[in-house]
Amino acid sequence: MDDRPSDDRIAELSALADPVRNALYEYVAGQGAPVGRDAAARAVGVSRTLAAYHLDRLADAGLLEVSFARQNDRTGPGAGRPAKRYARSDREIAVSVPPRSYALLARLLASAAAADPTGEVRAALNRAAHDEGVSVGQEGAEFVGCLRASGYEPAVVGEGDLVMRNCPFHQVAQHQTALVCGMNHSLIRGILSGSGEDPERAELAPDNGRCCVVVHPDS
Repeated sequence: MDDRPSDDRIAELSALADPVRNALYEYVAGQGAPVGRDAAARAVGVSRTLAAYHLDRLADAGLLEVSFARQNDRTGPGAGRPAKRYARSDREIAVSVPPRSYALLARLLASAAAADPTGEVRAALNRAAHDEGVSVGQEGAEFVGCLRASGYEPAVVGEGDLVMRNCPFHQVAQHQTALVCGMNHSLIRGILSGSGEDPERAELAPDNGRCCVVVHPDS
């Protein structure tokens, strides 16, 4: 739960008002690994100095995380000084006026569903998620577009698998992981069905740093 004053959160979001800064944030957020200043500068077409300034401002605002690594992971004499790398922060920033706490409501509802000894509430949640997914899939956008619109940030890896680089329910998933993962699986299966795709392509395969569902290529 984010208990910081809303003014602080508004200030953090305002860091994205600058078009260059917003472009840098979008580039870094779209990568699967931390990126350096040179790559970020080339990606948005600005100088390295300007990119460094804006990347550090984004880091100061809590929107990016900073790490250090030597070029090409070299070690030993002559490897040079470690350079800054940037990755999207896991921090979620949301502002509403007047203040609302929908994340708290979601956690309470998830806790209640997880505590139900009969499993009926969990089953009802998964059915509702599947039905919502079907509706999303039937809206006319292609499958990957539906995933993006739902906040999953799909990316192709390996032999064509789709991994979800973002969980739209990350905050609640930290408290009720199994419940939220099951709901994600049902929702994505529903999107597949609604898009005319095989729902069996969606596999529940949790891993660090991404959503728990992987969608395999159409065989």
